Amino acid sequence: MRKTAFISFQEKKEESKGSVEFQIFSFTNKIRRLTSHLELHRKDDLSRRGLRKSLGKRQRLLAYLSKKNRVRYKELINQLNIRELKTR
Repeated sequence: MRKTAFISFQEKKEESKGSVEFQIFSFTNKIRRLTSHLELHRKDDLSRRGLRKSLGKRQRLLAYLSKKNRVRYKELINQLNIRELKTR
């Protein structure tokens, strides 16, 4: 993860823990931690389940943000270096 993204979210952390951007940021950190854990422990099915749940929650939050404010959505996915959702 890029250090600038972490710093900018840490500055806002105290005032906006419930914001959609902060929640997506938190899920992204959790997903990256679980992914690196699963690279070492391939048979850890409980962690894999937690990863899937976190991915689903982040996907729903990203879809919500995309609907509500496309500009903030684009800035966030660029800042966190994640791929854009594909719409059907």
